[in-house]
Amino acid sequence: MTPVARNRIIALGALLVAGAGLAFVAFGDIGENLVYYWSPSEMLRQGDKAYTATIRLGGVVQPGSIQWNAEHTTLHFRVADGVQEGAASVLVRSTETPPQMFRDKIGVVVEGTYDKSGVFSSNRLMVNHSNEYRAPKEGEDPNKWRETLSDATTASTGTGAK
Repeated sequence: MTPVARNRIIALGALLVAGAGLAFVAFGDIGENLVYYWSPSEMLRQGDKAYTATIRLGGVVQPGSIQWNAEHTTLHFRVADGVQEGAASVLVRSTETPPQMFRDKIGVVVEGTYDKSGVFSSNRLMVNHSNEYRAPKEGEDPNKWRETLSDATTASTGTGAK
């Protein structure tokens, strides 16, 4: 066998392997493993398709919607398209402790499933935050950030005066 013929056979074999891999990805059941990323309005437009899929729902925590039950580690809040009045929103129920930065009007991404009762059950909650660190200014309390979380949680649960 000449070197040219051997190289052609190797190239043809590589193309067949690559084609088989591409066909597996294109026609296999990979669609069952997809995770959709939708805003609340996009998810609500999907109708029945939203009920069977694992979804990452992205939006903003609607002001005044946070309800935290520390005793049962249950968090309810609404994810909205924006902070403006009347923005499309979805009720989210999570059984995990919220991140420290979680509060009204913060960008969030929740992963989970949407059911026919209109509740999005989340098994993962992520907040969107800046990647910039700012050290406390001279004389500023380094734990001041906790006030924003406690104020938002207290106000929305009605467990204290604001």
